[in-house]
Amino acid sequence: MSPIIPQVPVPIPDSVASLIDSCMPVHVLQAEIDAECAKREALHYRPSFGPLLDNEDRADREYALADLARANKVLAAYHPLLIVRAGGAR
Repeated sequence: MSPIIPQVPVPIPDSVASLIDSCMPVHVLQAEIDAECAKREALHYRPSFGPLLDNEDRADREYALADLARANKVLAAYHPLLIVRAGGAR
């Protein structure tokens, strides 16, 4: 069995990112931004090893997860590998 080599994220130069962005429709780019924001918001309300979330925090987390699902629907329609998961591996 071959050894598992960890993948290290490499920064993309701004000029390359601009070329990639120019090839994608605007609504897909906006959905990508919305998905990342919703993911960050949902992870903010995730209970760690502390006390459980109260009702208001649970409702806020559900709204964030709904926003993430809405953005992922647009991303998956464009390309299934673009979906964003909240706190999980791809």
